[in-house]
Amino acid sequence: MFGTLGKLETARLMRDLGSSCGGFEDIGMRMEGEIIVPHGGDGEGEQLTETAPFQQTESLVVGYALTPKKKNSFLQPKLEVLARRKGICFVAIDLNRPLSEQGPFDVVLHKLLGKEWQDVIEDYQQKHPEVTVLDPPGAIQRIHNRQSMLQGLADLNLSDCSGSIFVPKQMVVLKDSASSADKVVEAGLKFPLVAKPLWIDGTAKAHQLFLAYDRRSLAELDPPLVLQEFVNHGGVMFKVFVVGETIKVVRRLSLPNISNCEKAKVDGIVKFPRVSCAAASADNVDVDPSIAELPPKAFLEALVKELRILLGLRLFNVDMIREHGSKNVFYVIDINYFPGYAKMPDYEQVFVDFFHNMAQAKQKKIHCK
Repeated sequence: MFGTLGKLETARLMRDLGSSCGGFEDIGMRMEGEIIVPHGGDGEGEQLTETAPFQQTESLVVGYALTPKKKNSFLQPKLEVLARRKGICFVAIDLNRPLSEQGPFDVVLHKLLGKEWQDVIEDYQQKHPEVTVLDPPGAIQRIHNRQSMLQGLADLNLSDCSGSIFVPKQMVVLKDSASSADKVVEAGLKFPLVAKPLWIDGTAKAHQLFLAYDRRSLAELDPPLVLQEFVNHGGVMFKVFVVGETIKVVRRLSLPNISNCEKAKVDGIVKFPRVSCAAASADNVDVDPSIAELPPKAFLEALVKELRILLGLRLFNVDMIREHGSKNVFYVIDINYFPGYAKMPDYEQVFVDFFHNMAQAKQKKIHCK
């Protein structure tokens, strides 16, 4: 039957068959030759040559509920191509229909805010325990609050590792920033202080950071917020990306050290941009090797293992800094759920392997019954 079809008819047929998984036409797939996959959003392409047919032995259906911005950044064409080769299919969840009427799904991947969605996914999880939900809404909610985000980190059992982890001294201001000056002193916090919004609500404002140099400057800040003691760290931050068992670390430029002389001369508040964006890579910048050296592998593995248990998450990243003048004294300053993985090297292959392992586990479970 297929032998009698021309190339155009074959392409149309394959397009229709592929539409349930996003559609082959959506990624510009050619029926013969190579696939040109846009990479990095710069208009250039990366060539992926098809050398083998798609593997459908461990099929896995991943239903996703993501904001348009998150979908565009995460579901890159290269990811979809590599996933299809392993029999992994991404299907958009229709938010206007009951979730239980959709699917069936093997995995639900989500990053939506709001109590309504949390109730929906928790109800679905209860009714469909066989489906893997990435990740539990209750666990995600914890790190949407910068007060609860870092709780318990200082108590992690890392005694046998070549490094130690701390959390900067911090306090929460729910209202009236001006009157918080005395409480800052009582709490033993020293200026300058990093001021961050208390809630991570998906808006740009949630990532606005300020540096407050003195008591008077606190009156200019809008609560609710978290005041965090600034730790000199040589202007380099480490973003530790976690995808299941996989750990990837990238360096980012951060705020430079603040000297005692500068503290005495500067007052007021200073707004600074998101210093950890991909454009602020520290890999090709002349930085002191002792500052830019990545945290020890064994230390990171132990830390992430403990964090998976503490947070109950499989998809997250940790922002860490090394205390200036120390070798392996680190501070965790932020944790993010389902971060911008497109900034992580080879994120497409990492996620394909992550989902492929799930598919294999699914098949193994079926065969063992």
